[in-house]
Amino acid sequence: MKSVLESVYREESGRILAYLVGRCGSLELAEDALQDALATALTEWPRSGAPNNPGAWLTTVAYRKLLDRLRRESTRTAKQEEVSAFFGGATEPEESPALEIPDERLQLFFLCCYPALNIESQVALTLRTLGGLTTVEIARAFLIPEATLAQRLVRAKHKIRDAGIPYDVPAAHLLRERLEAVRRVVYLIFNEGYAASGGDVLIRPELCLEAIRLGRVLRQLAPEDAENGGLLALMLLQDSRREARLDGGGNLVPLEEQDRSRWDRMAIGEGLAVLDEALARRTPGPYQIQAAIAALHAEASKADATDWRQIAALYQELWKLDPTPVVALNAAVARGMAEGYEIGLTLVDALQSDLQEFRLFHAARADLLRRLDRKEDALDAYRRALARTANAVECRYLERRAAEMARSRL
Repeated sequence: MKSVLESVYREESGRILAYLVGRCGSLELAEDALQDALATALTEWPRSGAPNNPGAWLTTVAYRKLLDRLRRESTRTAKQEEVSAFFGGATEPEESPALEIPDERLQLFFLCCYPALNIESQVALTLRTLGGLTTVEIARAFLIPEATLAQRLVRAKHKIRDAGIPYDVPAAHLLRERLEAVRRVVYLIFNEGYAASGGDVLIRPELCLEAIRLGRVLRQLAPEDAENGGLLALMLLQDSRREARLDGGGNLVPLEEQDRSRWDRMAIGEGLAVLDEALARRTPGPYQIQAAIAALHAEASKADATDWRQIAALYQELWKLDPTPVVALNAAVARGMAEGYEIGLTLVDALQSDLQEFRLFHAARADLLRRLDRKEDALDAYRRALARTANAVECRYLERRAAEMARSRL
């Protein structure tokens, strides 16, 4: 029963918290109410069995717990204004119209992305409280230790509490200062769905589809911002390969080995159209460039037809806008595919000090070494990647490659 509850919490907690925060305006109260509901479930479900709709059950119980907390807090002076607002009390007029966001969950993302916090804290806090991702998953996305991420979340919550920052819908003219953080939240939700950082499954379609849905709303909200189109196009083009990324046994199939007839041509067509519209605005950004890279893969009829030189050039442009070690790693691999594996390996090795604990660094090295027929070195690199991988599907793939290297050197 505990495992059932853990699964429900993983899948539903973000939506439940979004619902609760939207009704009380307090992240702290919403989290407390959800924890109360979980404690009730741990007591009642083993005795009476899990409900038919566990997510709805948790939402209902958490909402009741929230009402109880609000009624108790109403006796305290410090909470009078919050309770008044919750029960429809008068509020001060806005200096400018509030932003109308046609989606409750996305609206709450904007509420949680406070400009008073740095963008990393905005994104991490929103992912943890409203995005449905665990602290471990977020830490992996940020390439930092879990303890560091946990401390960052605590500091962000304390800053919000101590400063008395309200959970208010931002005025329309304040949209842009929160938009980049919200885009990152949406894309990191998609990334965790596209390639789960841990667990027994590689793909979590519900996260991919939710991120794409939110991306559509973002584009509708601010169509003049080309990066909103770039983000949506990127997710559509990446997700178009979903059905081909696993074989019949649930094993990972790398891009160059995928059956391209299984790619979703409707998603590709929509992604290309959205990208063309974004690029026509002539305000290039990181998401548009990544979408253009995905488009080159999507348009190649077979792996050998991939325009790696153009992809490498696009990564160089991406580096100018987003000079991170991960972008440098992807650029190095692209140059290796375009100009020769030795060149790629040299560029990848230069990133070792920054990416030593990043599993994809070692996986990229292993792949280049395999292509260079350096079996012993490739085997070592695959083992290093394996030691840093928490997803069971990725582990099986790396184990298979390592076994191939071990057999071929005999």
